[in-house]
Amino acid sequence: MTVHGPDRRGRQGPSPLEGERIRPLSRWQIEDRLEELGDLYAETSGGDPGARDQDRELFLRRLAAEVQRPGFTLLVAERIVLEELPEAAGTTGAEDTARHGEGTVVTGCAYGFPVRASGPWWRGLDERLPRELLRFAASGRLFAISGLVVQSRVRTQDQGRDWNLARRLQRRLLADHTAVLDGHPAVLGVTVVDRGDAAALRTLRSWGWCLVTPRSAPWCALTIGQ
Repeated sequence: MTVHGPDRRGRQGPSPLEGERIRPLSRWQIEDRLEELGDLYAETSGGDPGARDQDRELFLRRLAAEVQRPGFTLLVAERIVLEELPEAAGTTGAEDTARHGEGTVVTGCAYGFPVRASGPWWRGLDERLPRELLRFAASGRLFAISGLVVQSRVRTQDQGRDWNLARRLQRRLLADHTAVLDGHPAVLGVTVVDRGDAAALRTLRSWGWCLVTPRSAPWCALTIGQ
C-alpha cells in the first residue's frame, strides 16, 4: 500500500467531525482531476522538489494502471474553503463577506479494488497468507486498499479516533464495497507493504490494521474489518 504523508509531528489540530467531506470519483472524474491528485501526493511527500516531481509521476502512473482494475474505487476527502471573487477587491465588512464564493480543496484520497480468488494480486503471496483470506476472496468479500494519501497530521495525531481521516477513508471504502454485495456481508480489507517500511507499518497499525503474515515473510500483509 501507498501510505503517504511526511512523518512530522506538529501542534494538535481540531477534531474533523464536521471537516472533510468524503465522496467517490468516477473514472472520468479521476481523469479530469489527475493533476490535482498528483499535486496532493507531491505536497504530502515531504521530500525535496526534485524528488517530489519524480514521486508524483510514479504515483500517477500507478494510479492510471490501477484504475483499470475491475471494481476499482477512489475516494477523495474535500474541505470547503472561501474564495475571494475578483470584484471583492477593495471592499470591507459585510460587503466583503458577501462577495466571497465557496470552493473545495482535496485533503486526502484512498483507493482500492475487490480481490478475486484467482488473479495477479495473489501472485507470490498465497502460500504465506491465511486460508481465511482466500475464503473471503472466493465470496467477493476481500477488498485490497492499495493507497492512502493524507496529510502528516493524520498520520501523527489522533490515529485511534473514529474521525481520523485515514480511518474514515478506509472504513468508507469497505462500506461502499459491502453495499454492492447481496445481503451486505462483512467485508475484510487487505493490504501489503514491504517489511522494511517501518514507518508505514507503524502508521497502519495505529489505524487499526492487524498483521497476518509470519515474521519470516519479506513483506507484510495486514487486514482490517469494518
